[in-house]
Amino acid sequence: MGSVAQDTVLAALGQLCPGGVHPNEPLARHVTFRIGGPADVLVLPRSLDHLVAAVAWAYREGQPFVILGRGSNVLIADRGVRGVVIKTGRGQDEVRYHGGRVIAGCGASLPHLSRATATRGLAGLEFAAGIPGSVGGGVAMNAGAHGCSMAGVVRRARVLTPAGERTWSLDELRFHYRQSRLQQEPGVVLDAELELRETDPRACLARLEAWLRTRSDTQPLGPPSSGCIFRNPAGDHAGRLIDTSGGKGMRVGGATVSDRHANYILNTGDATAADVLTLIAQVRAQVRDRSGIDLEPEVKLIGEFEPSG
Repeated sequence: MGSVAQDTVLAALGQLCPGGVHPNEPLARHVTFRIGGPADVLVLPRSLDHLVAAVAWAYREGQPFVILGRGSNVLIADRGVRGVVIKTGRGQDEVRYHGGRVIAGCGASLPHLSRATATRGLAGLEFAAGIPGSVGGGVAMNAGAHGCSMAGVVRRARVLTPAGERTWSLDELRFHYRQSRLQQEPGVVLDAELELRETDPRACLARLEAWLRTRSDTQPLGPPSSGCIFRNPAGDHAGRLIDTSGGKGMRVGGATVSDRHANYILNTGDATAADVLTLIAQVRAQVRDRSGIDLEPEVKLIGEFEPSG
C-alpha cells in the first residue's frame, strides 16, 4: 500500500471507526503465536456498527482486508500484511440469552462464553473452554475439540457479504471438519445463534473442568503457539503421526515442536514466521517418509510471505 493510498484509507476508516485506526501496527502483539510483521492499517472497531461500516466500505471500495479475531490458528508473515486488517473483539462481544438459544457476537471469547453458558446450565459448548478463539473465528473454521465442534451447536449466523447482510442457516454454512462456507466465499460473521440444552449447571461445569484438565495434561500451555498446526487425517491424529516419526523436539531457529503434544509448534522467544514455515515443511516431509501420509496444515497463513521454492 503506497503512502497516498494509505493516507486515503486511514482518512476514510478514521471517520468510520474513530479512535480505532492504527497505521503500521505490529501484528505480533495481536496473535497468540507472538510472531508477525506490521499491518499497513489495523482497525479495532469499538462497536458492531463500526465493524459493519469498515467492512462495507472495504467491499465497496475494493480494498483488500483480513479479519482477525483473537489471533489463534494464524501465522502472520514476517513482512506483515499489506492493506487492512480488521480485528474483532471488544465492542462486538455482546451475548443475549433466550432460554437455550444464545445469540453471541463475533468478538465474544469462546472460553468465556463456554463457561458463562455452563454456569447457566446450558450444555453443548463445554468443548470450547480451551479453544483460544472468538465466536466469529470459531464459526468460520468450525472450531472443535474432544470430538465436538461448532457445527453441533450453531443454528444460523448473520454474515456481512459483498452483497449485503445475510443470515445463513446451518445447511447454508456448509460445515465440514475445520471448514465452512466462509473459507470459500467472502463474508464476515457478525453474530451466531447457538442452540444449547438446558440442564443441571453442576453437570455442565464438571464436564467443562474435566476437559480443561485433559487439555492441561496433554497440551502445552506455556510458550506462545497458534494451536494445532496440522489437520487430523481421516482415521488418525496428526500428533501421533508426528510423534511416531520422531518429530517431537525438532527445531528451526526459535520454533520447536512441542515435547508434550507433537501437533503444536512453540515460539521459544524469538521465532520468525520463516522458522515456523521451514519447520512445518520438515515435519511434513518426515511424516510423509515414515507413514506415506501428507499432513495438511490447519494454521492459516496471512500476509506477505516469501515465495517458496
